[in-house]
Amino acid sequence: MMDRDTRNAAIAAAWIMLLFGITAFYLPTVMLALGSYSTVLAGAFGIIFVLAFFSVFWLRARNQRKNQGK
Repeated sequence: MMDRDTRNAAIAAAWIMLLFGITAFYLPTVMLALGSYSTVLAGAFGIIFVLAFFSVFWLRARNQRKNQGK
């Protein structure tokens, strides 16, 4: 069995993956719409999406390491 912290971490990761998965599904449509306005804006949106994906997990791991010391 999983302990409480492991279960909460798994649930949080599942929600994050689900939300980013839905966003990634619509990412090409959004980028094409932005690309018709500005190709730089479309590229920036894609870069921001990828950075946000990794930043969420990095911040969560950092927060867990900080709370683990208590």
